[in-house]
Amino acid sequence: MDGLLPAEATERLVATCRTTVGDNLRSVTYFTRTDFQQVYLRDDLERDADLMDFIGIERQDFNTTADAYGGSELGDYRYTLRVFENGYLVRVGGENAAVFVTTDGVELRDFDALARAVSTTLEEWES
Repeated sequence: MDGLLPAEATERLVATCRTTVGDNLRSVTYFTRTDFQQVYLRDDLERDADLMDFIGIERQDFNTTADAYGGSELGDYRYTLRVFENGYLVRVGGENAAVFVTTDGVELRDFDALARAVSTTLEEWES
């Protein structure tokens, strides 16, 4: 599913993620309510993941999280970090468009930097 993002936005998003987590970057997927585009997949990974399942879970979780924690003393939602046996998934973005990035092991501070960088990139081309 190519073409959801302009080429310049795709290149910038991948460059932002690569700069932040380097060779630990596994994949980058941009998604909206109706479509998705995997903009990066590291060469040593298989291309058989069911991205629609991931996206469905991330969309539903965002809505649930936003409803449950909206107005709490914790402040505004920033990003979601999921920890798996073989890597991590970071979800950044809002209700209408978001990105999930998968990585190998990195430090917690790197996830925060990654989330801020992706969020800034999303905000710039959505405005």
